Amino acid sequence: MARPKVQFVCQNCGTVHSRWAGKCDGCGEWNTIVEDDPAGGIGSGPGRPRTRGKPVALTSLSGDIEDAPRIKTGIAELDRATGGGFVRGSALLVGGDPGIGKSTLLMQAAAALARRSHSVVYVSGEEAVAQIRLRAQRLGTADTDVMLAAETNVEDILATVAQGNRPDLIIIDSIQTLWSDMAESAPGTVTQVRTGAQAMIRFAKKTGAAVVLVGHVTKEGQIAGPRVVEHMVDAVLYFEGDRGHHYRILRTVKNRFGPTDEIGVFEMSDRGLGEVANPSELFLGERNEKAPGASVFAGMEGTRPVLVEVQALVAPSPLGTPRRAVVGWDTARLSMVLAVLEAHCGVRLGQHDVYLNVAGGYRISEPAADLAVASALVSSLAGLALPADCVYFGEISLSGAVRPVAHTAQRLKEAEKLGFGRAVLPKGSADLPKSANGSWNTVDALADLVAGIAGSKAQLAQGEDE
Repeated sequence: MARPKVQFVCQNCGTVHSRWAGKCDGCGEWNTIVEDDPAGGIGSGPGRPRTRGKPVALTSLSGDIEDAPRIKTGIAELDRATGGGFVRGSALLVGGDPGIGKSTLLMQAAAALARRSHSVVYVSGEEAVAQIRLRAQRLGTADTDVMLAAETNVEDILATVAQGNRPDLIIIDSIQTLWSDMAESAPGTVTQVRTGAQAMIRFAKKTGAAVVLVGHVTKEGQIAGPRVVEHMVDAVLYFEGDRGHHYRILRTVKNRFGPTDEIGVFEMSDRGLGEVANPSELFLGERNEKAPGASVFAGMEGTRPVLVEVQALVAPSPLGTPRRAVVGWDTARLSMVLAVLEAHCGVRLGQHDVYLNVAGGYRISEPAADLAVASALVSSLAGLALPADCVYFGEISLSGAVRPVAHTAQRLKEAEKLGFGRAVLPKGSADLPKSANGSWNTVDALADLVAGIAGSKAQLAQGEDE
């Protein structure tokens, strides 16, 4: 008789080990590895005798296509991030730092759906019903027909929502607090999180109710627990923001029923989260147009153009190794731009400290910001303010060339709407509008941009001498 196979699973990160160890190789935590039986539990199916499978019907790719039925909340920014509303029978995972506003947003969404005659159940495993009611009174949503429960047992929750009419939306706050009788480990461990998530997802697929799971995040900003939970759900949203700023960003990182790069922007106040219809005005609200080292980047977040200010400070360094500090952008990409400026443009920054910041706590992920960052760096080094009505976007290659980026027309249209009449963009952009009222300056190489800024400084110095 074959010896049963035994595996050991880290309860912090989900890494599987062939034998027990005091320290996990995946996350580095101590005393988190426990024995797990692969013959049962998640991934292996119910522990009952195997039976022969029955054939399923196969069909062709051609045929009628039905759009996934959605439940719109009426909160435009939330509906944008989810791709048009919650999809019936889907499971959605929302992650974010503690206190960032996840529960506030979901309470407002639940109240908005209840006002539209939808049945909503809000289950909290972290707060009592009285605490949830206090939040609802503060948000002005206490008059809605949202059904509340404070429970952490998965079987009890499923039995509650299964009785009577099927709810349209179920909110579980949070998935880390759930525990099941099917698993013997403590709440919050890998086994319990997977068991609870699978049970709620199975209920959503079976009944057609939309399920929203709230997840805690780790120090690295990832949703705590096994990564398999993110693969199990249909959509993953991250609620981002800095507590020092009053705005919040709901970012889509996975969506089986919509785009994966949309964002929704909210503004935090004592009355809850308010929608920000035009994020560009928010990020440019406190801009100093006469300060050197500041440029305006015309970026894209999904289908939405966003204008944001990029700030750079270049100062002589008293240290042998100059500092490189970046907030809101990729540090490795800054190093690449600095190397290209030195190698192909003659801009010497090796003995200078470089500080780069994206205003408002916003984070840029697309390479189209290269040109805006380079402009801000050269502007700070030269001590010359860039034109206040000019935006910058374009990708810089290692050869010093400026490469075209997508969605040029949308970026320029957003810039014109906010009063920016000029733009510096890559030469050869495919969708450059021909009947535009603004002045577009196309550059083929980064050296052309540096020469233009240096020429402006020379003209300014000549005018002061005269």
